[in-house]
Amino acid sequence: MGQRLSALLEWIEELRASLEVDIDDGWELQPVSGDASFRRYFRVSSNGNSWIAVDAPPEHENSKAFVEIAEAWRRQGVHVPKVISVDLKQGFMLLSDFGDRLYLPALLEVGSEQLYRCAVDELFKIQQCEKDSLPHYDGAMLQREMSLFSEWFLERLLDVDLTSFDRGGLRVSFESLERSALEQPLVCVHRDFHSRNLMVTSEDAPGIIDFQDAVKGPITYDLVSLFRDCYISWPDDEVYAWVEQFRAGLIVKGQLSDDVSIASFERWFDLMGMQRHLKAIGIFARLSIRDDKHSYLRDIPRTLKYIIAVCGKYPELSLFKEIIDLKVVPAMRAVRHFDDVSL
Repeated sequence: MGQRLSALLEWIEELRASLEVDIDDGWELQPVSGDASFRRYFRVSSNGNSWIAVDAPPEHENSKAFVEIAEAWRRQGVHVPKVISVDLKQGFMLLSDFGDRLYLPALLEVGSEQLYRCAVDELFKIQQCEKDSLPHYDGAMLQREMSLFSEWFLERLLDVDLTSFDRGGLRVSFESLERSALEQPLVCVHRDFHSRNLMVTSEDAPGIIDFQDAVKGPITYDLVSLFRDCYISWPDDEVYAWVEQFRAGLIVKGQLSDDVSIASFERWFDLMGMQRHLKAIGIFARLSIRDDKHSYLRDIPRTLKYIIAVCGKYPELSLFKEIIDLKVVPAMRAVRHFDDVSL
């Protein structure tokens, strides 16, 4: 048994002994699927009840932000876990349990219409939460995220030889994406509002998790995370119909000016999606190279297809598309994990 797991067990037992939590003697601890971070999750079961215990090493994870955002969002009616107990020094939390049903498989089993309607309802609530105390999703942060694509995917995973002309094309494209993001209205942004961070619950609302990195940022960011998901894709006509419904809903709620046309909002959505997908591909490559988490490489072709489609719509991204066509796709076909690349 590892040192941190032993400490977590001791912490839970202390909570039980102090009667802070209604856990009976003989409680059980079982691992729950983790995520791409350093956090680990466990289910505490006792007499038909359950909680989620989180091991979040404080040198790597910001549990304080999680707790503060969870409490603030719950007050606004957002369906996030209740924080039962927390030890910030050790990096332990005990949360209410949303169960095991992720949106990702449920979208295929149940269908998208009802699940996405509930998710969008929660997204409207999140966007109305207090944002000014959160980090600002500014140009520097946007650029740092896009640089992950160049460093970890192009250079370190694919070993692509970028010329000075290529680097200039990347820079111009990144600047265009940054401008589009920064001209959007600012709202509270979850930042990872996708099918692996939404839980199917018994209530008419998804359980929302993994929100500790929330920021004040562009109004389309979470919408892109939801509808241009790196883990599941949908036909364009469905996606853009959902996007227009959301735009109309924002206008009705007074969160968006009716001067923002369908075409303008769709452009924001597309370019925000490209920025996010560049970051995601860089992170997937980094998880493989640095952390030996190779399963995320399977999601790169789907995510890259989103980027290629956006480049095809906007002439200012033509240089970027040339780099993808002439250098990235051939390099991917030479990598073992991408033997079946079809782009």
